[in-house]
Amino acid sequence: MGAKKNFVLDTNVILHDYRCIEHFQENDIYLPIVVLEELDKFKKGSSQLNYNAREFVRELDRLTSNDLFLKGASLGEGKGMLYVVTGDKYHDRIAASFPERIPDHRILSCAYTVGSEHPEMKTTLVTKDINMRMKARALGISVEDYITDKVKNADLFKDTQDTYENVDADLIDQLYSSFDGVDASQFEFADTLQPNACFIMKSSRSSVLARYNPFTERIKKVDKGGRNYGIQPRNAEQSFAFEVLNDPNIKLVGITGKAGTGKTLLALASALHQMQSYKQILLARPIVSLANKDIGFLPGTEKEKVAPFMQPLFDNLNVIKSQFSPSAKEVRQLEELQKEERLVIEALAFIRGRSLSETFCIVDEAQNLTPHEIKTIVTRTGEGTKMVFTGDVHQIDSPYLDAQSNGLAYMIDKMRGQNLFAHINLLKGERSELAELASDLL
Repeated sequence: MGAKKNFVLDTNVILHDYRCIEHFQENDIYLPIVVLEELDKFKKGSSQLNYNAREFVRELDRLTSNDLFLKGASLGEGKGMLYVVTGDKYHDRIAASFPERIPDHRILSCAYTVGSEHPEMKTTLVTKDINMRMKARALGISVEDYITDKVKNADLFKDTQDTYENVDADLIDQLYSSFDGVDASQFEFADTLQPNACFIMKSSRSSVLARYNPFTERIKKVDKGGRNYGIQPRNAEQSFAFEVLNDPNIKLVGITGKAGTGKTLLALASALHQMQSYKQILLARPIVSLANKDIGFLPGTEKEKVAPFMQPLFDNLNVIKSQFSPSAKEVRQLEELQKEERLVIEALAFIRGRSLSETFCIVDEAQNLTPHEIKTIVTRTGEGTKMVFTGDVHQIDSPYLDAQSNGLAYMIDKMRGQNLFAHINLLKGERSELAELASDLL
């Protein structure tokens, strides 16, 4: 255990994780009064930020009464104290650099004041705002990001599936001839395999796409040519994606990859391929405009208002429809599914409070969700439901999330090693030659 420290929290840390005060061990936490003022502005509404603001204030109310403002409150055994800094003296050092007393600058002043009053302890400002961190460093204030829910191994989203060389050729022949696969213990690398790991094996005379099935403890061949509702995999990674998407024993799937790798299209095609096994197919995505630029108020009903944000999902549905002639039974089937609301495309906000039973649920653009939002969605899962999260962890539109702190990365990192979970990382773009070139060079 190191020396005890003081931490001053910015508002965005609380809006990101309303349980954040539980994660500072024995250290003391200081809340500037301006943070409570800012939280007050967020308490009304139905978004996750509004929910987090309300829950945090409820937690403060539960912790203590007036003592919180007079002499602080204990956060529990083995933990530090929580203080609300009510004095709002604007420090001269801050005023010299930032004369405008906006909330960010008042928080900087509070951090500077706490540090000055407790020179024997290190005082650190915790904020998810990069610009705020730059300002703090310029003033000599110790500052850091909130990293409790950050993923440490970012290589999970850079690497393709493993390739094992010099595998016994007879074992690969057995994989081709056996529907159930081969006992994993016969392979030298079996002890290193994660549940539902997909990989390539090569021998002196052949190669095979394979997956380790944790339920049977066997390695089985992955079909690289199977079609799902008119969509055929174009590379090994897409074949692996269909393999885990089509297995009903795998209840949670994460598919990552850059634009154009086919993440959402593969998930939707697999869902339609299995439509008889589920009462409903639900496609959802968070309403986040590109670069956070809103397009203003929209007329119409609830569904008409969110339609522009849902258009990418409709585009994927149209790609599947285009695989068939307009009069084909598959196209009529799709239209009937939509009419009967067995195939539903809607905004993610409408999922809150629902229990999803016997549903194939696809959440697109999941990299724009916080870890807590991901948890909220997964805990909606009822019996017979499969959850699929797709996204590109390097293409984030939320100002306070990054490649290591977003909900999709967090979920994949925490769920690795579970039999019910599989993660496939798609690297090769298949949208078009131009899209692949732009993704690599621009």
